Amino acid sequence: MSRTSPRLTFAVLASGAGVFSMLQSLIAPALPTIQHALHTSASTTTWVMTAYLLSASVFTPILGRVGDLAGKTRTLVAVLTAVLAGCLLAALAPTIGVLIVARVVQGIGGAVFPLSYGIIRDQFEPGKVSGSISNLSAVIAAGGGVGIVAAGPVVAALDYHWLFWIPVAVVAVTALVAARCVPESPRRARGHVSWLSALLLSGWLVALLLPVSRKSRWGWGSTDVVSLFAAAVFLFGLWLLAEARSPSPLTDLRVLRARPVWTTNASALLFGAGLSSVWAFLPGFVQTPRSAGYGFGASVTASGLLMLPMLIAMFVAGVAGGRLEPRLGAKTLLITGSGLAALACAVLALFHDERWQVAVAAGIFGLGVGLAFASMANLIVSNVPAEQAGAATGMNANLRSIGGAIGTAVMSLLVTAHLTRAGLPRASGYTHGFSVLALLLVGAALTAALAPARHATRTPGAPAGTTRPRPDAATRP
Repeated sequence: MSRTSPRLTFAVLASGAGVFSMLQSLIAPALPTIQHALHTSASTTTWVMTAYLLSASVFTPILGRVGDLAGKTRTLVAVLTAVLAGCLLAALAPTIGVLIVARVVQGIGGAVFPLSYGIIRDQFEPGKVSGSISNLSAVIAAGGGVGIVAAGPVVAALDYHWLFWIPVAVVAVTALVAARCVPESPRRARGHVSWLSALLLSGWLVALLLPVSRKSRWGWGSTDVVSLFAAAVFLFGLWLLAEARSPSPLTDLRVLRARPVWTTNASALLFGAGLSSVWAFLPGFVQTPRSAGYGFGASVTASGLLMLPMLIAMFVAGVAGGRLEPRLGAKTLLITGSGLAALACAVLALFHDERWQVAVAAGIFGLGVGLAFASMANLIVSNVPAEQAGAATGMNANLRSIGGAIGTAVMSLLVTAHLTRAGLPRASGYTHGFSVLALLLVGAALTAALAPARHATRTPGAPAGTTRPRPDAATRP
């Protein structure tokens, strides 16, 4: 590379992806503080999370495609600038409405993931691609854990505004270095952005995720929820039709139908359900007062520290996955990671009376997440044409988010089905919830097992869609 070293490029990508991943979970423990500080209701405050989820779901695949067409580095700088503006606006937000708008702007940063994976594939030496993707995936996975662990101490020592001021500084430096030092990707897709497909994609995603995110407020049987689900099905059908007929589709359906791709995406959907649910509900479990018959009455800071084994294990497993993948294959690592995560949820369902039991289960879960994140990214990147890497990895990340929204909705339904007189969930709700998560993660492992033992890559110089088989262990672009 003419202008910078691969290490500096990776550092820039890791910084941007890590901050966005942290922003996903960093705000959740601080919602009660934000509600009190901005003098608003609990239901209104939850829009801080909902707006972020919807925005990221819409922008991730669309801007992944824009990067394939217009240049991944150029698009990455624009996305980082949007995240910077969103964080600055959130840090200064005087009202809950302004904060919600800021979170919508921050959600644009979801495109950092597919753009970063695409830059690695385009610019790194073939022998370094797999390991670099695994390392970046480790940073992304650990970033979410950092958010859970850091939120309590930051709010306690400073205030919730610093949950955004700190990312402002990091993202500003990252965007500047990316603009000056990361060269533009040499590979471009042909065509243009199909704005009809983008509009339909946005429509069915919002219609699906909005009622899932607001189910506790609206109720599953409400007219709003039923109508939105019906609209999601209708718009999804129109989106498929538009993509099939478009000469320049937003997402090439032929790529999505490829066996290594659809199996990985299906596994990502199920894995996302387990991942987001554990992140969302395990801290609440350990914070429950012992008077409920379970829990440890931990503070926000203490519950975050109890998640520390998960954070460490995620990073270690992600980095180790890059070294194991050439020997074992990405498919094997995805199956193993999903299996470990399922085992952790089973342990949580059966053994949760002592802190050390929860810490051990969290560590096992972290190992599973680290292995699975790295392998999913490698399976997608190594099985799609380079000029479609952004759109394909964006859709994979999106499906993981959709799975997360559905998983947390199911978990919430189970946990809150039966409450004590004090209004706290009963222990059986968590037991049933973690058991269901274990089954979903077993499903992720079984789905990953359906992937072919050998996957295909493009023959150098061949047009898109022309492939040749190779061993699963060799995930080279």
